Amino acid sequence: MKQSLVHVALVVRDYDEANDFYTRKLGFTLVEDTYQPDQDKRWVVVAPPGMPPGGATILLARASKPEQEPFVGNQSGGRVFLFLNTDDFWRDYNRMVAEGIPFVREPKVEPYGTVAVFQDLYGNLWDLLQLDRG
Repeated sequence: MKQSLVHVALVVRDYDEANDFYTRKLGFTLVEDTYQPDQDKRWVVVAPPGMPPGGATILLARASKPEQEPFVGNQSGGRVFLFLNTDDFWRDYNRMVAEGIPFVREPKVEPYGTVAVFQDLYGNLWDLLQLDRG
């Protein structure tokens, strides 16, 4: 049996503001933005730059019910939710700081690599990390 993770749904307040953050500020690629009239929603998918074919992407899923709205920015109860691996930590860290992306934990060298924690536009926590493959 062969399986793979295809998308991770991220609950957002607004498609356009989320797409703008991920593509402009984080440098992700817009993979798809398709209106689905039967459900009156959009299928908005973004991927980190250099994502290999078949890699997991993020589905920007607008909160469509009142009970979903409290989860915007708090999908994991305040824990780090997503982990963005990079081939050059300092290049990406410095670019993100210049873009005004807030870091809530400063860079630290750990046995597994270099890591810092940042917030997306809604407050979800992410690790920016460069794994030590050595």
